[in-house]
Amino acid sequence: MGRSFSCVIALLALLAATGLAACGDDGDDEAATQTTERQSETAEEPSPSAQREALKDTSTKPVIPKPTGAPPRKLVKEDIVKGEGRAAKQGDTLTVNYVGVAFSTGEEFDASWDRGQPFDVPLGAGQVIEGWDTGLVGMRKGGRRMLTIPPELAYGTDGYPPAIAPNETLIFVVDAVAVKPGG
Repeated sequence: MGRSFSCVIALLALLAATGLAACGDDGDDEAATQTTERQSETAEEPSPSAQREALKDTSTKPVIPKPTGAPPRKLVKEDIVKGEGRAAKQGDTLTVNYVGVAFSTGEEFDASWDRGQPFDVPLGAGQVIEGWDTGLVGMRKGGRRMLTIPPELAYGTDGYPPAIAPNETLIFVVDAVAVKPGG
């Protein structure tokens, strides 16, 4: 079960408890509140393996698990789904959907999925952060890749306020919608 399903269950439990408490005036408000709190506490995050498995579904917006430990000092590329066809290379244009989160907080700062519009990336043209220019090379149509990008290959000491703090490591899950050969 995904995080959103658990949240829906917790919300329904809260609404049901609130609605039942409003129906009577017998002083059981405290009991209803305690029941709701206990139900909310039992709504757990999916296991890391369940979160990883959910990332393989390229038909839905990915939910990036909150990272733990120290951020890597180098670019980390991980293919979640390999994709098919020709691999993208420098000079090609890669059409992508993506979600980006800050490593330090796990908070999402941008997602093309929310706009319903894929994004064209001319690889090697310097129009995106260096972590994308190099990290997306080799992707294939239908592929999904997770990039963990150190600040030096992202927005560095300046950040990109207010969304991205200075010296922030970024995590992106990127889906290759199309690979267009360079000309």
